[in-house]
Amino acid sequence: MIQARVKMSDRTNQVLNIVKAKYNLKDKSAAIDLVVAQYEEKILEPQYSPEFIKEMLDSENDEVIGPFENADELKAYIKNLPDEDE
Repeated sequence: MIQARVKMSDRTNQVLNIVKAKYNLKDKSAAIDLVVAQYEEKILEPQYSPEFIKEMLDSENDEVIGPFENADELKAYIKNLPDEDE
């Protein structure tokens, strides 16, 4: 386990105290671990959520477009796509 001495704003300290109390955690280190774990789950790796995996598996049989020789061809293809309203 790594030990660190950190400076934090009063607001951050208050939030950690609230998290610590809400989840009946032993100390602020546990509160920091919880907040970081939630950040990781929601921000860093949302693409691996069960919904994302299902979407990717469902899309395996979707029509494949391309290949495009260059970005201009891709842009032209996108420009000619029908609007979502159509």
